[in-house]
Parts: sequence; structure tokens; C-alpha cells
Amino acid sequence: MRFSASAPLADHLVYAVSDLASGVRSVEALLGVRFSPGGRHPDLGTHNALLRIGSRTYLEVVAPDPSQAEPPGGYWFAAPDAALPALVTWCARSSDLEALAAGSGGHLVGPVRPMSRINPGGDAVRWTLTMPLRPPPHDGAVPFFIDWGGTPHPCTALPDARIRLKSLVARTPQARAVRDDLELLSVQLDVAESAQPSLVATLAREDGVEVALE
Repeated sequence: MRFSASAPLADHLVYAVSDLASGVRSVEALLGVRFSPGGRHPDLGTHNALLRIGSRTYLEVVAPDPSQAEPPGGYWFAAPDAALPALVTWCARSSDLEALAAGSGGHLVGPVRPMSRINPGGDAVRWTLTMPLRPPPHDGAVPFFIDWGGTPHPCTALPDARIRLKSLVARTPQARAVRDDLELLSVQLDVAESAQPSLVATLAREDGVEVALE
């Protein structure tokens, strides 16, 4: 099953780190580009930085925000014993989140919830998503979903670093089950048999070098 930029569209990848500044520096060193500040997520205890990796696709580096308390139940992007840094999950765009939640794959998506973050300029950025489940289904192979509504997509404000997402692959010891669940959500993704589960993104730099992030 091939990763596709449509049906549904890939919106962003989530790379979780324990410290935002050092995590961003590490990824910047791999890719040879600079990330843009994202903002803080009120009530979730996190903050992020963003990198455009397609016309409407970005890489999010997310970490606990030391200026906020840890939320009850822990951080949304990782189980308490999760090994970080890691590409923990991904997000797909949808214009009908309620239908997804009520459909045959509804058990794979979290509750529909309005969200926001405060950008570096102090303005609120708002969207709606299916709140990521903890732990994410099939170790992040199954995405959560987002609807930006009338909010401009973040990529419209991000510089083009000429990094492109070349492929996204879910490696798993339960490939058939993963494919079946993705089909319930009409999601196309490469799924490969592997003894250990992981989500692997291959990013192509402008100089032709390909970098694997997992």
C-alpha cells in the first residue's frame, strides 16, 4: 500500500523529543536547514517547531513545555516509558472529522476536539482534530486527523526549505492488521513486515541527500 498525498492528504509528521531546543538542533544538523518557531499548546503542556516538507505538509518537532505543568494523564505524544526522540505518529487532513469518528474505523480515532496554540507573535492559531489516542494505534501507523477550517494552513507562513517528504513507511510485525485498519479509514500508507514496529520518514534534501527519520 503506497503512501499518498491524497485520500486523505498527509498534513504533518510528529517527531517527539524530550527537549525542544536540543531536539530541533539535532534534526537541523541532519537536514541542513532551520526550523521555524511554532508555539505553545495551552492545556497540553507542549510546544513545537515546524519545517515545511511539502506544499501543505510539515514536520513538527514537539516537546514538553517547561513553562506549563504536565497535563493529567501525561503528554499526548508519548507513553510514560516511550523512548525519545522518535517519529511517533502522523496526521492526515479531513473535512469531515465527525464522520470519521462515527464510521467503521471510529475506534481508531480519538474524540473530535477544537484546539489552538499561541504563535510567537502572540496570536492564536485554531483548528479541529481527532485527539490522538494514547498509545497511538499500531505504534503510530494509524494517523490522527485534522481540519484547519478557515485557518490558513501553517505551510503558508513557513519558508520553503526545499526539503521534501519522499516516503513514509510503517514497519510492523502485524502488517495485515495494520493494512486492514488503515483501509477502514481510507488511508494509503506503505506497510512493511518488521520484527520491531516503527514509523520511518525519508526526507530528500535539495542536494539530493536522503535522510531517514524514525
